Amino acid sequence: MTISDRYREVTRDIDAFLGVLRRQGVDENHGPRKIAKAAQTLHELYERVGEIPRMRLEAELTPVLISAHKQLDWARLLFEENDESTRAVAVWELEQKVYRLLNDL
Repeated sequence: MTISDRYREVTRDIDAFLGVLRRQGVDENHGPRKIAKAAQTLHELYERVGEIPRMRLEAELTPVLISAHKQLDWARLLFEENDESTRAVAVWELEQKVYRLLNDL
C-alpha cells in the first residue's frame, strides 16, 4: 500500500471513529473535539496527497501528521482522565497508525 493510500486510510479511520463517538452522544469536551481537529487537519491534504511528488512527501506530510497525532494524543488523555479506557485504547490505536506512517516517510 502506498503512502497516499495509507494516509487516506488513516483519515477514514479517524472519521469513522469520530462518527461512532457522535452517534454514542459522547460529550464533545471529552475528546471528540480533538479527534475532529485531527480529522480536519488530515483532510487538508486528503485529495492532493496522491499528487505530491515522492521527493516532497516527507516535507509536506510530516507537519500535518504530527499535528494530527498531537490532537489524538490530547483526546486519548481526556478519555483516560474521564475513565473511558476503551475509548482511550481506540484512540491509541489511531495514534499508532499515524506514528507508523510518520516513520515510513
